[in-house]
Amino acid sequence: MSNVRQPAPAPLEANDQLVTAMITAGWAIALIVLLVIRTDIPASDRWWIWTCVTGLGLGVFGLLYVPRLKRSRERAARRRAEADQR
Repeated sequence: MSNVRQPAPAPLEANDQLVTAMITAGWAIALIVLLVIRTDIPASDRWWIWTCVTGLGLGVFGLLYVPRLKRSRERAARRRAEADQR
């Protein structure tokens, strides 16, 4: 048996903002559902509402942060390319 390994495939690129928006929308839907049925939720399980609020807040933060991160990475790649040309 040979130990020859195939090279790893290239990483897939995704639309980060779309992914973040969809996850944030999921948290928003979950929050709405939980708020509608909150009287039916036992008091010991109402922490799920705050979990959804936290997920929604982090999602909004992500929607604001992802474009900034992408711009920063593009600037860094441009600087590296310019430094390699010199």
